[in-house]
Amino acid sequence: MTARKLLAYAGAVAALLAVFALYTRPQIMVTLADQIWSCFH
Repeated sequence: MTARKLLAYAGAVAALLAVFALYTRPQIMVTLADQIWSCFH
């Protein structure tokens, strides 16, 4: 593996872990749902 490819994989894993961490917080989900709902209201 090249260093560039390894860095890309590490960045993708870090992004996925950050998104997963946000989904464990209920208030984030409520805020996200409210923002999506406000687009259609």
